Amino acid sequence: MSQAEIENQSNVFGHPSGLYTLFFAEMWERFSYYGMRALLIFYMLKGFLGYGDTQAYTVYGAYTALVYMTPFIGGLLADKFLGKRLAVVIGGLLMASGHLLMTWESEWPFFFALALLIVGNGFFKPNISTTVGSLYKEGSRKRDDGFNIFYTGINLGAAISPLLCGYVGETFGWHYGFGLATIGMLVGLAVFVMPNLITQLLIMAAAIAASAGMLIFRPDNIYAISINVFVAICLMLAAVVAWIALSRGGLPTWAGARPEGVDSRNDWKIFLGTAISIPIFALLVSGFTPFTQPPEDALIVTKDQLLQQRVEFLSSLNVDTATIEKVSAAGIDVEPKLRGVAYQFIDPETIASVKNDYGTVPGIFLEEVSKPAGLVLTVLGILAFGYLIFETFKLNRIQRDRMIAALVLIFFQMLFFAFFEQAGSSVNNFTDRNIDRVSETKSITAEQVGQVVTLEPTQAQLGYVYSEQGRAFTNSDLDEIRKIIKETEDLDKIEIPWKVSQSNVGMGVATRIDELPASIFQSFNAIFILVFAIAFNWLWATLGKKGLDPSAPVKFGLGLIQLGLGFGAFWLGAQNCTEVGMVAISWLTLGILLQTTGELCLSPVGLSTMTKLSPKLLVSTLMGAWFLATAFSQYLAAIISQFTSVGGHGGGSAGDLPAPIDTVNVYGDVFQSICYTAIGCGVVCIVLSPVLKYLMHQDVTIDEHGNVISASELQD
Repeated sequence: MSQAEIENQSNVFGHPSGLYTLFFAEMWERFSYYGMRALLIFYMLKGFLGYGDTQAYTVYGAYTALVYMTPFIGGLLADKFLGKRLAVVIGGLLMASGHLLMTWESEWPFFFALALLIVGNGFFKPNISTTVGSLYKEGSRKRDDGFNIFYTGINLGAAISPLLCGYVGETFGWHYGFGLATIGMLVGLAVFVMPNLITQLLIMAAAIAASAGMLIFRPDNIYAISINVFVAICLMLAAVVAWIALSRGGLPTWAGARPEGVDSRNDWKIFLGTAISIPIFALLVSGFTPFTQPPEDALIVTKDQLLQQRVEFLSSLNVDTATIEKVSAAGIDVEPKLRGVAYQFIDPETIASVKNDYGTVPGIFLEEVSKPAGLVLTVLGILAFGYLIFETFKLNRIQRDRMIAALVLIFFQMLFFAFFEQAGSSVNNFTDRNIDRVSETKSITAEQVGQVVTLEPTQAQLGYVYSEQGRAFTNSDLDEIRKIIKETEDLDKIEIPWKVSQSNVGMGVATRIDELPASIFQSFNAIFILVFAIAFNWLWATLGKKGLDPSAPVKFGLGLIQLGLGFGAFWLGAQNCTEVGMVAISWLTLGILLQTTGELCLSPVGLSTMTKLSPKLLVSTLMGAWFLATAFSQYLAAIISQFTSVGGHGGGSAGDLPAPIDTVNVYGDVFQSICYTAIGCGVVCIVLSPVLKYLMHQDVTIDEHGNVISASELQD
């Protein structure tokens, strides 16, 4: 496109109207991605797969790593052959197919669904981001603000999805949550390709439907209601702004067009390669487990055996006969097959000693890297960054210096997200198992000791002794009860008679509707971004006017330090847990808030900085490298999360998981280590910032052919 075409775009609030099309296309794509992510770990632990922590973390790490690896390839294909617009359409269709396939509860469809999401994201993610940059003329001061607006769309989608997909999936059935993610992806794709009037109608209709859904499908809890109302208001305001913007024009036809001189004659080769890659990625993300036979001690049960286990479990809780008969009559709907080594619990002391033995760290690292996904990621990483380094030294001095600065910043963002992305794995399980998420209506008093009270088990019972044998009520018991409720028609709750002992005094009593599902806490990060993004934009703008705006490297360092402080809050929460091992929700909230302010220092400026530092011919490729580094982060995150593994088959028999008091410090000790490491890395980045700032040559502008068009001092 020419500079004239860029300058002739219609503008709304000082930004191109096409930005708001991209805002909603990305918002609904992120809705689908984060909606699925909010459920993925719980689905593997508590759903039909019945994985233990270690296996679930491995699959989760392989998926999230590969989903961020493919944008490097997708960016390269868009730069050379397809153009950004067609790449986004291809990616959207593949991802919608993947979300739809997730609704089928079977092993092979599950891994093929993940493969479709991996490949689709490779086409979608880097190219919609770089299309935003193409709407602004070279050197425009509004580019950063445009990316911040775009980043707000990402986080609006990320805020909505756990509140809808997460809540619906955990409460009513996994396939309903994944189905909502499918609809979100289709809406995002339609917004991108449809004419303006239809796009306006789609944006408004989807916003109204999602807002209504958040108000209808929610816990009956004042905190949950407040959160959902706030997000619904933000969504409707964004929809109104987009309606106004698109009435003045949408995404220009030249945005994301094919490279000059390239036609569609070779597209079939890319389509064929894509089709071939999908089963390959399915094998990689699965670790080839569908081809392996379970070991002799694997837990494989028939429907009748599982039903008998359920009846015995309910009987052990003294559930009334009528409820047990209803469960027995309902039978088992799905074929129960729990694959993997039968659970063997390792006590917390042993886990702690293993973590303290630093010789095991490289062993665990090598074990994970040697798995199929790890090997592919490592090889591709070496080739990709080798290619970028090779191309870097072919550039003139200014461009070369900028690429070096970009690669160093990519390294620090890789460290940031290796820690930050514990959110979907270890922090998610910490929230599920050790964060007190219940707003109790009453509690057990000393006068009730010796009495029998009838209650609906909730998270408030976790860790308390409920049997004469001294057995504590655990997450496995609660998960099993809720799984039975989901699979039994006309059964909306199960109540149990609980004989009150002295140790039960102070235990809360509530109903499920008073409990916040663990998955919705994944919306907190995005909600905090919606709240504080404008404040950070104002802060950077104000400092910029005074010549005090920190450079990108300083912001990266500040982001890492705040991230470390967030994990410090998690650790302090674990240190101040209750006598049964539960942590106040305020510690989790504070930790997520600090991580969010850290992210606001690093991530928005990172995307914009990559587009500024990259030569025009490598802009999508470098953006792909940014996401490839994030792929390494995801895999490192999975390795870190292995040190928090405490559970066996999440969907198996009761008793797999230990009591909260036995898990709280397993999580807390790992979070403490992350705290110290992240803060140390942030300090190093700030120390290096003067050198990196010099290499960025912020006073120089270069055209698309690599020629300097303005400079204060320059010698090629």
